Order: sequence, then structure tokens, then C-alpha cells
Amino acid sequence: MRVRGRGLPEEAEVELWVVDGRISTEPVAGADTVFDGGWILPGLVDAHCHIGLGKHGEIPLDEAIAQAEIERGAGALLLRDCGSPTDTRSLDDRADLPRIIRAGRHLARPKRYIAGFAVELEDESQLPAAVAAEAGRGGGWIKLVGDWIDRGSGDLAPLWSDGVLKAAIDAAHENGARVTAHVFSEDALPGLINAGIDCIEHGTGLTDDNIALMLERGTALVPTLINLENFPGIADAATRYPTYAAHMRDLYARGYQRIAAAREAGVPVYAGTDAGGMVAHGRIGDEVEALTRIGMSPTEALGAACWQARRWLGRPGLGHGAPADLLCYSQDPRLGPDVLAAPELVILRGNVFRAGVDAAAGRASRPARE
Repeated sequence: MRVRGRGLPEEAEVELWVVDGRISTEPVAGADTVFDGGWILPGLVDAHCHIGLGKHGEIPLDEAIAQAEIERGAGALLLRDCGSPTDTRSLDDRADLPRIIRAGRHLARPKRYIAGFAVELEDESQLPAAVAAEAGRGGGWIKLVGDWIDRGSGDLAPLWSDGVLKAAIDAAHENGARVTAHVFSEDALPGLINAGIDCIEHGTGLTDDNIALMLERGTALVPTLINLENFPGIADAATRYPTYAAHMRDLYARGYQRIAAAREAGVPVYAGTDAGGMVAHGRIGDEVEALTRIGMSPTEALGAACWQARRWLGRPGLGHGAPADLLCYSQDPRLGPDVLAAPELVILRGNVFRAGVDAAAGRASRPARE
């Protein structure tokens, strides 16, 4: 196949050929032109989603497949799965589904995360061994629950001591995995960052001191901004814990400001939706739009869900020999989520799909393979 259009961020002409599931920048005789004009991008990246996670935890594999199909329809062809109880490794053999970079299961303490989601460790001293075990599953990432409500104190509180975190993150790095953590509030951040964590998820409680620490340590941030809209509802449901509810409302009120401060300071920020629990799949376009509300230009926000995110995750873009995972748009994909989430063509592993997504509602049609 042959495709031609304009690329980003340079806006230069792009002409590519697809041969045996790979991109060629050199002409191939006899290729069929399937797209000519418009815009061409590498497949989008949802850097925080959950394929294989439902509202109550583990789901049947066919439901996980349907989640992945929705992401494909929205143009998200590379997914960093930030914790799922369902074993989805068999999906790697599917040529019609996005590529998944896994973090295994969440690691938490008993009654310190959503029931059914995590591996719950009775003693925090078990964390380094649990991290090494998850790293051995070959996903490339580990997901810690950094803070959650402590019902004894009635507020958000860290799950792990600083020394255990250092040992666990060292164990992950020794086993070739990077580590990220769910963190809503302020108190858990210094211990995680000082321990050498690679990424923070959410980060709504970032202080100026913690932002400076992230810059010093090279820590990335995936803020999942569209999930921030769930904070008021979480607070409303926490009538038994008024301190926690007030804290969640305060984090909501300051969330965009704190993420904007991190981005302005130079912390690397990438797009992730947190789809799979309280957030519907297929909403990467909405997350890209949300990133413009922290000061990103439309091009920068798109890069955080595309070429920059791929570079961060060590995955190629549109270079010669790269896997043929790309999107073709008749309109400029920076025009908004309705355009970004509805590419004219989705080319995944060299296979062509036509896609359509109702981005505002998070509902996706099932693309028909050609």
C-alpha cells in the first residue's frame, strides 16, 4: 500500500509504503494508493488505560478484546496498561488489536485500594519480591498504589514506607522494568520520587517542591485529566469520611493548576485517559483536548499522545522499517477530539480499518476490517 499526506509536528509531506506489515520510505512498485491528501500520524498512545479491567475488577477475555477494539477505533494503537487483573497476554498474537505495554496487576495493601483490582500484600516487606515477580511477567512496567484512603485516619495516606519503596523500585530496575504509581494527594509523592520512580499517575497533589524533585530525578507525569472530573462524585459518595471528601474536593479545585505548574516547569507530561474503570474507553481525543487547558498548544498536546509518547515508551513512529501502525485523517487532527478520534483510515500491523467514534460519549463503533 501507499499513503501520502502531511505529517506532524513539521507539517512536511509524508509519503510511505506498507510492505509485510512494515513501513518503507522507499518507493515500492505496484503499490495500491489507499490514502492521498490530508494528514498522517503514527498511531496514538493512551499512556494510562486498563485493558481487562471492569468496574468490579477482572472481566472475561472477550470483554477485554472489545475494549481494545474501541481503542483501535479511536486511533489509540499503543496502550500502556496501568494495571489489570485479567491476563491479556494472549492478545499479543492478535494482528487486529493495539499493541499493549503492561504493568501487570496493581500492588497495594489490604483494603487500601478498590476491591478486586490489586494484588494485596499483607506486609509491606513483601513489596520488593512482588515487584520482581510482576517484572518477570515481561510487561516492562510495574504499577504501585501510592496512596488511597486510610479509613483509620479518614483521609488519603501513603501505603508504603520510604525504605520499602526504594528497595522495590530498585528491584524493578534490576529486572528491566520501570515503575509508576497511582498518587492523588501530597504526602506520598516525596517518598516515591526520591526512591527513583519513573512516572507519577494523576499527580493532582503536586507541590512546587515535588515538581522540583521530579525535574531533578527525571520523573514523568501522566495526569489523566478527564478522570479528574470524577473527583466531586467520589467526594459526594464519601459521607462517612468528611476529611477525605474535603480533600478530594480541594484536589479537584487545584488539579489543573498544579498539573499546569508541572508542565510549565518542564516535567514531561503524557496523555492517558484512565479508561477501564470509571472512564469509558476510546476517549484519548478528549484527553488531548484537556491537555490544552494546562497551557499546551494543540500540537504539543497531540505530541503528548503521539510522537513524544512513543519516544518516551521506546516505540518507533513513521521511520523506515517501523511497524505499520499509523492513522490517516482528511482534516487536521489538531482541530479537536471529534476529528482526532475519527481517523479516515487506521492501519495497524499493516492491516487497514475504517473507524468512527463518538468521542464525547466515549462510545465507539466496531471498525470493519477491509
